Amino acid sequence: MPDAPRPADNDVLPGPGRARRPPRVVHVEISLRTIGLVLATLATVWLFIRLWTVVLMVIFALVLVGTLNPLVGALERRGLRRGWAVLLILLGLLIVTSLLALLTLPPLFDQLLELLEAAPAKRDLLIEWLQQRPLTAPLAQLVRDSGSGEAFTALGSSLLDYSSQGALVVGYAATSVMLAFYILADIQRARGSIYTVVPRRYHVRLARILIELEIIVGGYVRGQLITSAAIALFTFGLLSICQVPNALPLAVFAGLTDVIPFIGGLLATAPAVLGALSVSTTVAIVVLAAMILYQEFESRILVPRIYGRVLRLSAATVILALLIGGTLLGILGAFLALPLAAGLMMVMRELRVEMPGDDRHDRDLHARDAQDERTYQQLSAGARPQEAAEIAADMARASREVTALETAVDPKAAAKSGPARNA
Repeated sequence: MPDAPRPADNDVLPGPGRARRPPRVVHVEISLRTIGLVLATLATVWLFIRLWTVVLMVIFALVLVGTLNPLVGALERRGLRRGWAVLLILLGLLIVTSLLALLTLPPLFDQLLELLEAAPAKRDLLIEWLQQRPLTAPLAQLVRDSGSGEAFTALGSSLLDYSSQGALVVGYAATSVMLAFYILADIQRARGSIYTVVPRRYHVRLARILIELEIIVGGYVRGQLITSAAIALFTFGLLSICQVPNALPLAVFAGLTDVIPFIGGLLATAPAVLGALSVSTTVAIVVLAAMILYQEFESRILVPRIYGRVLRLSAATVILALLIGGTLLGILGAFLALPLAAGLMMVMRELRVEMPGDDRHDRDLHARDAQDERTYQQLSAGARPQEAAEIAADMARASREVTALETAVDPKAAAKSGPARNA
């Protein structure tokens, strides 16, 4: 005989005295700590979005701190007090910035005004030149109907709008510079504040991370100076050979705009070509071709090699970092992409983050880390955060010196101690 169907849980069970089973209830309990963590995370994300501009200003200030702190330290070693050293560097930076602005901006504005004033006459000459040839005659009517006069009027209005945005950017940059110099003037207190919020067992690693970040930022700025100086010298030589007026200001402007990824080359090329048009159309074409060839050389050969060697990034990583940074945050993202990528990879190495596909386990490296932490715990017992920061920094610098000696003696053996320690 077929089996009788089993009753459901809520059905009355067969047999005398059998009652209905109570329904199953599932209790989900969320602790107050979990609720607090979720709320804190949401609040942090909200604040990050609202204060995004401030976050970028702080990042830019920290980049300046990492760049200028070695120079301040060098002046201190020569007997100059830190406050005077910071003030001297600030005055030097203001003087250099003012000289560069006075050297480049007036000729560029004059050139732009001459271009806007001469635009209608140039348009008429172009239409006349196109009408003289049967093959290009239809293009003459196209240029005549293109509304070039309205386009140049709109261009002038756009320049006024961009000038207000440029003033806002200059204000943000000035605020970041002042914040950087305030941090430089009392860097011990700023460093102690960081060590206050980090557990003691991570202080040695934090010291190594801060030292490496300073090296990365300094290397990035040095690489940027090399590429900017290279394009400035190339532009000056090219325009001098072609006898283009204002060759020096245009070359300095090319060097300054080279720090802007992606559009820096366009900003450097346009004034040089416009200046060459005052000589002849042939010279303008030669200048345009030469600038394009140089930018290809810089982006494909010079930039990957310089930044890849200084930041310890492969050429593919350099290009991908620039693309990702530019896509997410535009020009500023591309500007910060390389130091952020190098810093992220370095932090992962220093924190010994193990990747899923990497099954290596360096026991000597972990044993050295444990020994460093035990030694630091003994030396920093009862010390204030600023004193603990000095102890951790001294241990990190000593570790780097030991690794440098090991590298000089046996590079293969030193490589096992981790790439983050091989400066």
